[in-house]
Amino acid sequence: MKKTSIIFLAILSLCGCTRAPRYANRADAIAAQIHDPQSKYVLVACHRGDWRNWPENYIPAIESVIGMGADIVEIDVRMTADSALVLCHDDNVRRTTNFWRVFRDQPGKSARVCDLTLAEIKALSLNRMHQAAYIDTLRMPTLREALQCTKDRICVNIDKGYDYYDQVLAITEELGVTGQVLIKGKKSIGEVAGNEAAHPHNMMYMPIVDIQREKGLALFNSYLAQGVVPLAYEVCWQTNDDGAFGDACGKILAQGSKVWVNTIWASLCGGVGNDDDAAYIALDPGDVYRQYLDAGVSMIQTDRPDLLIGWLTKAGRHTLR
Repeated sequence: MKKTSIIFLAILSLCGCTRAPRYANRADAIAAQIHDPQSKYVLVACHRGDWRNWPENYIPAIESVIGMGADIVEIDVRMTADSALVLCHDDNVRRTTNFWRVFRDQPGKSARVCDLTLAEIKALSLNRMHQAAYIDTLRMPTLREALQCTKDRICVNIDKGYDYYDQVLAITEELGVTGQVLIKGKKSIGEVAGNEAAHPHNMMYMPIVDIQREKGLALFNSYLAQGVVPLAYEVCWQTNDDGAFGDACGKILAQGSKVWVNTIWASLCGGVGNDDDAAYIALDPGDVYRQYLDAGVSMIQTDRPDLLIGWLTKAGRHTLR
């Protein structure tokens, strides 16, 4: 009997049956990386989903980057006239939908999201790849629909959403995804702390600091002076001339936070030659992206997720354990 038990336990050990999974799902594993300032894993955030192949902020655009192996999908939210949260970057729907075709008989009709009801929004078709011809079956999703898609599969960065914090949080709590959602802003430490104190659970929060602009630098310095340590800082800068970026990274890492950079536009990451487009035309994408890893960056928002993920994986910095 004793010998049989030993053999049985050995079989369990070999098949891994005695070891419970470390995380319940992929999104929780990603969130753990966000919370770990010592992790060398580089998190890839996708700007408005896979907008090169689908309409931006659209469910299939989200599905596409999940399939690529991205860690975070960035989406934008706006509130309709009847208080529904929908995925839309602009404050109006002219660029992204066939608004003028649907409401051509109402020349004075406002195209602002805040002036349209959810039903009116859902009557519109999304433009494929920005200004391309519309397709009747593509509808703007609600935040709820998007989070139902991402639940347990990928983390979500909600942009332009802090002004709707309570409404967003109510949806994340109902769906059980609060810990998988990151929200960011330029609010003061006191305002963020007061807002979070009103709720028993909160989404992850990250301040946005433009270190070469007066207000952004003041916000950054307030965190350092007060010893408040956020999970990460989104750092924006326009030029590399004064060494401000390297200095900020050093202070952030010493504080025990992570650094998020945006390579989507050169104006957000030090100028021409430092962004996704430069990486795309380079013989080696690392000629662009390596500088960020060398500076200690571990979160990158990109418009070319397949390119960045491919390079990071080869560099050994994008294997989720």
